[in-house]
Amino acid sequence: MAEKPKKPQKLKARLPRGLEDRDPAAIRATREMVEKIRAVYELYGFEPVETPAMEYTDALGKFLPDQDRPNEGVFSFQDDDEQWISLRYDLTAPLARYVGERYGTDGLVLPYRSYRVGYVFRNEKPGPGRFRQFMQFDADTVGSATPAADAEICMMAADTMEGLGVARGQYVVKVNNRKVLDGVLEAIGLAGEENAARRLTVLRAIDKLDKFSADEVRKLLGPGRWDGGEEGKGDFTKGANLSAAEADVVLAITKPREDWKEAIAAAEIYLAKSQVGQAGVSELEEIAKLVTASGYGADRIKIDPSVVRGLEYYTGPVYEVELLLDTKDEKGRPVRFGSVGGGGRYDGLVSRFRGEPVPATGFSIGVSRLQAALTLLGKLDTRPEVGPVVVTVFDRDRVADYQKMVASLRTAGIRAELYLGNPKNMGNQLKYADRRNSPCVIIQGSDEKARGELQIKDLIEGAKAAAAIASNQEWRETRPAQFSCSEADLVTKVREVLARHDVKWG
Repeated sequence: MAEKPKKPQKLKARLPRGLEDRDPAAIRATREMVEKIRAVYELYGFEPVETPAMEYTDALGKFLPDQDRPNEGVFSFQDDDEQWISLRYDLTAPLARYVGERYGTDGLVLPYRSYRVGYVFRNEKPGPGRFRQFMQFDADTVGSATPAADAEICMMAADTMEGLGVARGQYVVKVNNRKVLDGVLEAIGLAGEENAARRLTVLRAIDKLDKFSADEVRKLLGPGRWDGGEEGKGDFTKGANLSAAEADVVLAITKPREDWKEAIAAAEIYLAKSQVGQAGVSELEEIAKLVTASGYGADRIKIDPSVVRGLEYYTGPVYEVELLLDTKDEKGRPVRFGSVGGGGRYDGLVSRFRGEPVPATGFSIGVSRLQAALTLLGKLDTRPEVGPVVVTVFDRDRVADYQKMVASLRTAGIRAELYLGNPKNMGNQLKYADRRNSPCVIIQGSDEKARGELQIKDLIEGAKAAAAIASNQEWRETRPAQFSCSEADLVTKVREVLARHDVKWG
């Protein structure tokens, strides 16, 4: 007896880890956000440019994943000519390549001011709120070395937050300078390659000043810190092994202060013998004067020597946008948003392609992260978008007539669709329209056609009425929110329904 053929195994539908599917409401909220950001960037004179999602891996450089191997931190593959290609890790390195190809030609006006929006990809371990694909929105000025370019980026970041509905006092743009941090490291004797690991440990400790008290950070600058608060409790984080005097210098310079003049004065005292540190202090002072003169107080843009941006390519001023509001997630747990964007000056990145100094500064908003924050704050409309007007099929032999109605609505700029399912059951067609969140449906049977009329059923008004009507009999007798009109008045009457409920698309 022959064996029965094995049933082909069904393919399992599954989403790769660290990625997400997005529904229409989320997409609409993103579009709304992006347009508001775009409006601010264009107000400042920045223009759009697009670069591909893939670049030659050597163009991305080792700066971004902080590794030399192509598959560390980035998604990479070899082309048929054995060239390594990677998905972009951020939007800045592709811009550097774009500018490097056009620098000094008629195709690039300097200073070059551009913005870009798109998805970036990280080959990292995913976790809660940590995705392998997420959206960023960047703006950069290339070809200007003046601190005025950095000051302008900071002001634009502040205006962007307010353009998104984040009120003054609910955010702050914090500004520091990598030269100041280099001066700090120089002042405590950590210059030179042999101290690279300890320098990184010190910077990581400084970066914790917004989370830990100065005493806890002092432990990280010294022998180390137990997460549990006492020796032997929790995990141990090894410290930088600085002396008490060296830790005092670090904390004195990086201590957050309300008055930028105090922050500048403290840095000047301790960095008096550091040439690079003094240069950083001078740039910070210039930025502070420029933003203050333009009406941006410390409640919006603040000099904060504790800001440490992680990427290696920053060479001067660095900035970070922090949301100050605390809220709760969907499970009632407290959430502190923290940083939703940042950037800085990266004078060495374009220079890799040119062999000459090319100053550049820029700012990046983490769109996906900021959208999650604004959604929790109630700043974004996450309600399902109103669907199209649905023209039902009462008589399947008259599909051409119904399609003509759809065409007339679309010509008038009204979203509309013909019901393309099985038209046998009118109830199913109305259920479909409900599930599509349609504002109204169009119904025309043979009797209405003979009279040159049609029925418009206002689903939004009907839902309100249904909630107020106690019995089905009363519903059948009153037939709320359904009315007749002539075929010629279809567009006019549908527009009246849409206007009644303030329905707008896009």
